[in-house]
Amino acid sequence: MSRVKSKNLFHFKPCGILDEDVRMMEEGEKDAPEYAEVLQMQARAAELEQKSDYESNMKYVSILRSACAPYADLLKSCSKFQDSIDKTITSSLTVPTTHDGEFNVPVAVYTPTRLENDSKRVAFIYAHGGGGVAMSAADFEPLLQHYAVEFNVVVYNVDYRIAPETRCPNNVKDFYEVIKYVSAHTESLGLDPTKIIISGDSGGGYICLGSMVLLAQNNETDLVKLAIPGVPMVDDYIFSDTLAMTLEERNSAGMMRKVWRDLIAADFEEQKSSPLLFPGKASEEVLEKFPPTVIMECEFDQFITEATRLANRLRRAGRLLEFVVVPGAGHASSITPELKGNEVFFNCLKTVVKEYVDEENRELTVAINYEFNHGNSN
Repeated sequence: MSRVKSKNLFHFKPCGILDEDVRMMEEGEKDAPEYAEVLQMQARAAELEQKSDYESNMKYVSILRSACAPYADLLKSCSKFQDSIDKTITSSLTVPTTHDGEFNVPVAVYTPTRLENDSKRVAFIYAHGGGGVAMSAADFEPLLQHYAVEFNVVVYNVDYRIAPETRCPNNVKDFYEVIKYVSAHTESLGLDPTKIIISGDSGGGYICLGSMVLLAQNNETDLVKLAIPGVPMVDDYIFSDTLAMTLEERNSAGMMRKVWRDLIAADFEEQKSSPLLFPGKASEEVLEKFPPTVIMECEFDQFITEATRLANRLRRAGRLLEFVVVPGAGHASSITPELKGNEVFFNCLKTVVKEYVDEENRELTVAINYEFNHGNSN
């Protein structure tokens, strides 16, 4: 398989300090009346991280899902998405699967009204975030309707099954089967078969990467034009010595170890070397068959080290188009609309789609180089 050619679209410099709005948001959370309850919940979660029985695991899942709920509320209440919501047609489809019993994967479809009668549209298949254990496709609807309009694509929002009710590799296979279905039905769906994008953020980034492994293993890479995993969960770096980790990695180590070991994996000891659990462990032979890839990251993301390692391996394998690291941004910046880093993340994503997939509709600017004054950038 030939090496991909990067356009080197972005030239960010790390700034070494969190964006001020992220710091202010974190300080504001500490001053909120309910912060005492948050501390109690964190203490309870820390206790449960030391246990692995079924009851403790389910209590832990409940805490994680409650912690994610405010992000869903934030996306649903964001006024900046309203114009895009008014300009999309929402429909749905289901994809039948048998890899974990008989299950029809629900998929919400967002079509820009201006593309309603187009027969050669770009598909953007998305796996939602939530660490693989929380949130749903519906939580991300406003954001993805915005993507549909701004990127000029038809978005397929996949409601794959989450852990621990559904465990690896069946969560990944739900998303993979949707990719296969969309690719096989491009004519009836009004899509260009050569312009299918797959993407996902955080836990959805893991789902996206796992599907890329399956595509490579099954020699189906040509089904996908571009893969864009964002702030993705990649490998088991989080199980290493926390003294060598960044602050964000160290702070999330207990949570992520439990999520991987007790919730996502069906049998951690048996699966810990599998690239379907940890996509970053894919062999060179598999990586060389990955779709052309853009990894979207944030400077202060808790998955930055593992994403960087995968980017380096993909670059050597000839499958990396861009490794984008938004300076000053944290993990939540990828989906929190009011944060400065979110605007940068969004604009980079939009540029990637236009430059690598939908070139005839791209804006006049050939390459966008964002420069930000973060003080000392050395």
